[in-house]
Amino acid sequence: MMLCVASTLSTFAVNAIAAVDAKLDKGLAIAKERKLRDSGWQDSKASLSMVLNNAQGESSDRKIRINTLEITNDGDKSLTIFDEPRDVKGTAFLSFAHAAKPDDQWLYLPALKRVKRIASRNKSGPFMGSEFAYEDLSSFEIEKYRFKYLGDEQQQGQSSYLIEQIPTDQYSGYTKQLVWLDKEHYRPLKMEFYDRKNTLLKTLTFSDYAQYLDQYWRAHTMTMVNHQTGKSTTLTTHDIAFQVGLSDSDFSQSSLKRAR
Repeated sequence: MMLCVASTLSTFAVNAIAAVDAKLDKGLAIAKERKLRDSGWQDSKASLSMVLNNAQGESSDRKIRINTLEITNDGDKSLTIFDEPRDVKGTAFLSFAHAAKPDDQWLYLPALKRVKRIASRNKSGPFMGSEFAYEDLSSFEIEKYRFKYLGDEQQQGQSSYLIEQIPTDQYSGYTKQLVWLDKEHYRPLKMEFYDRKNTLLKTLTFSDYAQYLDQYWRAHTMTMVNHQTGKSTTLTTHDIAFQVGLSDSDFSQSSLKRAR
């Protein structure tokens, strides 16, 4: 009788492990398909507005430009330039995302006329007073996470995959992120960010998608809500163009100071 029970428990354990492995494999497969569908666009230039809202309902508006360069076999390079208002005009942020090592990031502050390097352990800090952290601005790379498929759900009226992704960076401000991807195009519709206490910290929603080059989808509205402070930040894309001829020389520390 004891042997029978032990055998049943052993079979149950094996099946449970197999089920977990299957969810891990499917989660990784979905993440790879997401990455594959958003590869090959080369470069882009975009103009956006960034609206910061505090818990009292007050808001401030900023105008920014983002140039991005796709890098083969590594993370993307991006340059963010602030044009308005006057107190942040000329501020520029340069990011070299990486797949297998910490990102390199620098911030140019015109008032101080110097370039400040963002340390790896500070990537969880807020970017320019917004609800986006420095690490949120990195490109999506498979190697940055461990993935697990959690099931299928409806999100924004669309059939979606729900994926758990756990950052591999020891300095990440998150223990995990939950991502809803629509099944048709593998576009992110919603993300939840959990802090180091594994408590829900922020939710990012993606909407107003448009397709470019007959293949690549971009959300024209992205809203990050901080549930712990009541603050939110909305990024709205007004114009975006792809394959405009950007190169490595457009993404250097010297380009930070001459960004206009």
